[in-house]
Order: sequence, then C-alpha cells, then structure tokens
Amino acid sequence: MSTIRLAMAQINPTVGDLQGNTSKIIEYIKRSRDQKADIVAFPELAVTGYPPEDLVLKPQFVRDNMECVSRISAASDGIAAVFGYLDDSPDSGGDDGDDFTPAATRVYNAAGLAYGGNLAEVYHKVHLPNYGVFDEDRYFKPGEDSPIYPVAGVAVGITICEDIWYPDGPIAEQSRAGARLIVNINGSPFHAGRRAERERMLSQRAAANGVFLAYVNMVGGQDELVFDGGSMVLGPCGQLIARASQFEEDLLVVDLDLNDTASDPISDLDRPQAAEHRTAVYHGDGEVYAALLLGTRDYVRKCGFDRVLVAMSGGIDSSLVAAIAADALGPENVVGVSMPSRFSSEGSVLDARALAGNLGIELREIPIEDGFSVFMDALEPHFDSTVWGIAEENLQSRIRGNLIMALSNKFGWLVLTTGNKSEMATGYATIYGDMAGGFAVIKDVPKLLVYRLARYRNSLGAKQVIPQSVIEKPPSAELRPGQKDEDSLPPYSVLDPILEAYVEEDKSFDEIVNTDFEPDVVRRVVSLVDRSEYKRRQAPPGIKITHRNFGRGRRMPIANRYRPF
Repeated sequence: MSTIRLAMAQINPTVGDLQGNTSKIIEYIKRSRDQKADIVAFPELAVTGYPPEDLVLKPQFVRDNMECVSRISAASDGIAAVFGYLDDSPDSGGDDGDDFTPAATRVYNAAGLAYGGNLAEVYHKVHLPNYGVFDEDRYFKPGEDSPIYPVAGVAVGITICEDIWYPDGPIAEQSRAGARLIVNINGSPFHAGRRAERERMLSQRAAANGVFLAYVNMVGGQDELVFDGGSMVLGPCGQLIARASQFEEDLLVVDLDLNDTASDPISDLDRPQAAEHRTAVYHGDGEVYAALLLGTRDYVRKCGFDRVLVAMSGGIDSSLVAAIAADALGPENVVGVSMPSRFSSEGSVLDARALAGNLGIELREIPIEDGFSVFMDALEPHFDSTVWGIAEENLQSRIRGNLIMALSNKFGWLVLTTGNKSEMATGYATIYGDMAGGFAVIKDVPKLLVYRLARYRNSLGAKQVIPQSVIEKPPSAELRPGQKDEDSLPPYSVLDPILEAYVEEDKSFDEIVNTDFEPDVVRRVVSLVDRSEYKRRQAPPGIKITHRNFGRGRRMPIANRYRPF
C-alpha cells in the first residue's frame, strides 16, 4: 500500500490528569477512526501531560500512567495510534541491582504504537534536551534504537521531539532503513518566532531524507510554558502539505500518496476525501497575544479558579493585563480594582474606569488614602528626621497588595500581577506590593512590546478598548508627585535592547557597549539586573514568550558576587 490517511490529534492535556488525558486520547482515536484514518498521532507524553517534572520520580504515578496505556491500547481496534507516555516496562532497563539507582534511570520518554487493541511497539526518545527550559536528563534514560514499523502496509518511523533536530539522528537511520513516513510527536513550547524556526528545520529534514514528515505538537498552557500546536505535514521535497491551527486543539486529517513527491494531498483513495481543513495561524505581535491568552486561560482553569482580580492603575501594563484576562476568560470572570492614592492623577482614575467599561468588566474602587495615613502616623516616630523616599513610595504599593490579596482570600479569585519584563529585570517593582499575586501574565513581555500589544489589541475591533490616553501618557508608578519611570530607569528604547542583549543573549559588558550604548548606562542596567535576582525568585510564575525568560529559562544564583565589568 502506498497511500495512507493520517490523523494528527493536536490536544491540550493537563499535567497529572491521567484519567482526563486518557479519555481525551480515546475520544480523538474514535474521531479519527470515524474519519477512516489509518493512523492517528498524539503529542509527546500525552498521557501524563508535559512536562511532568518530578511527578516522574513517583513510582505510583508511573504505574498509574501504564494502566492508562492499557486503556488507550484497547481502544485502537481498527486504527493505529501513536501516543506519548512514560515507559517503565521490564524490558525498559529494569532494576540493575543497585538499590541507589534513582527511579528516573528506569523510565523512558516513550511513544507507544497501538493497533488491533494492543500495544504493539514502543519507541524510546533518543536525544534528551537538557538546556533552556528542558532538564530531561534528570528524569529519563535515553533510547538506543531507531526502528521502523509497518503500519497499514507502510514503513513508518517514529521519533520524539528533540530527535528530529539532529540531522544524523533517528530520522536518518529510519529513512536509510526504508521508512517512507516519519511521525514525530512533540511537546515543543512557544516563543516568538518559534513556528518559523520549526518549519525551516522540518523542511530541511524531510528533503534531506526524502520522506514524508508528520510533526504533531501539543497545545495548551502549563505553568510558565505555552505549547502552540501548529502541527504540520511536509513532503519529501520539503514542501508544506498541511498545517493545523495554532493555540487551539485540532484534528488534522490528510491523505498521502507515499510514492508521490507532489505538494498536494491525494484525492483518489477508496473512501471519501478528507474534509477541507480550517487553519488559524498567527504572525508577529498577534502570535504573542494569542500565546498570552492561552497561557492565562489554561493557568487559571487548570489551577481550579473561575475568576481573576487585576489591580488597575490606569497605566499601560495593568490595562494590557486586564484586556488579556477579559479576552481569555470572558469579561464576566474579571474584576478590576482601582486603588487611588493622593498621588494618583485624575486621568489615571478615569482611564481605569473607561477601560473597565470598554471591556465590560466589574470595577471596584478602594481609595488607600486613609490606610496610608494610618501607616504613616504609626511610622512617624521612627521615620522622624528622614527624607521621604522609597520606603514611603513602596508602602503605598504594599497597602494595595494587602487589599487585593484580601479580596482574593475572601472570594477565591486569582490575582493577576501586572509587572512587565523590563521591570522584573531591573527590580522596578515592589516585593509584597505590586508583585503580590498568583500569576504574572506579562512577566516576560518587555515594555516596548507591551505598547505594541496594546495597539494590536486595539486593532482587533471597531473601536479602541485600551484608551489612547493610556498609550500616550508617560509611564509612571504615581507614588510621588510628578513621578516618571525615566526618573529611575533609562528610556525604554535604550533599556529594552540592553536587557535583551544581557538577559536573553548573554552578551558581555564590552559587547553591549560596542553596540553603541553608553558604558555608564550599561553598567547601571547590568547592576540592576544582577541585584534583583532575590526579587524575581519571589515573584509568581509568568508566561514565557521570549527565547529566554526569568524562571525556567534563566536560573541565576541569588548570592552571587560575579560582576561582568
């Protein structure tokens, strides 16, 4: 047989929800069988969710995952299914007799091939990534073999995620052994530009090996990570044949003639042609905005919350977070809280009200002046003969943090913090104040990108949602008269490129200076970044949208005397 109908089940599993994930996999197997597919492929570790992290070290979790594998395999009557799971079977290494061998060395990141109601074959991931957000060496034992398997009369190779990034890796061995179709299952997280990177690499692999390549990726948010889907099928000349949507669950069904190198799917199978597929693909700032929506929605829902709180100052950051929350969760599930002080401008208060009205969210106003006065009276004997400064400014932020956390505590609503990456990098945030909360939506979004995303959101409708006055006014924390961010930080047009060079690209002090930045400015920014690590460790998790984020992507010691200048 040279023709095959392939289904790619781009699903959104939840880490640890073994029964829920299994039921979803079985549902998509049935849907694929109803569409007369010969084979359906699911993402990497679809049974457990990805990444399961130290759940892998729990023997009971691994055993429970294996029971789910049996259920999934039993559902494979009349169709072949490829799905990711943790393999702890006796032939997967077993106990080598060393009582001190950690459980992780006996577990594989595996792809099961089930058909006829049984688990027929198992592939073990060969290349284990241990960089960036990945630490798979901690949990898994690498596979050693790259076999091919007969599926519906076709020689099929199965690989897992990282395996496909190696030109001389498993795909090369499998193609030399006669594979015509490579199924690569993935848990590949998003960052801006990642879809294009994947597509270029996959095109190269398919063309270099002369094979059809089916890349199925996970979709959904998991803590800091967002998986954007974008599953695709490429032909043996490297041409894109079909693509699934980004940022949503999808079932892509495509007919392939494996003896043909034409770029179009075939239509002469002895069954109805696969239905035309609608695909949602995003670009530029729209792609980042979609990632923030999905990451916010899944974090809130998967953690069991129904509603969220956003402290709305009338500034650009809180306005963007409120818009994301309303779009992701529905305006009825978002509560804004305005907490003006003696230093809050009338314009900021009015902007917060206007935004709430535009979004259709509830807005509560709790002035903090009385509380601030009580604190200042209590501290007056201790602050006597000192100059007004950061302590008094931060006190206002901490009062607001207490109020919003009290509302969260009373009503069970999750607090979304509003700090951006530029602020997190430089420590321009108040610990136990505006950093207090459960999830930091724009923690990995630099300030200049915040402005672009606000403009992008306004472009989606007939009228502006985020008031133009919010976008145009100089950014300010409004904690003292006439305060502006640029009183404490370089202009964001200077700050953000320096931060990108130092934080994301690991460039040296001299390299940054040589890109036409003033040495004193670079020295100051780098010092702020290094000194603020202790703050970032106490910040809530946030969505990763850049190549390297604070958290999983960048892990620095807190007690650290190294200085790069």
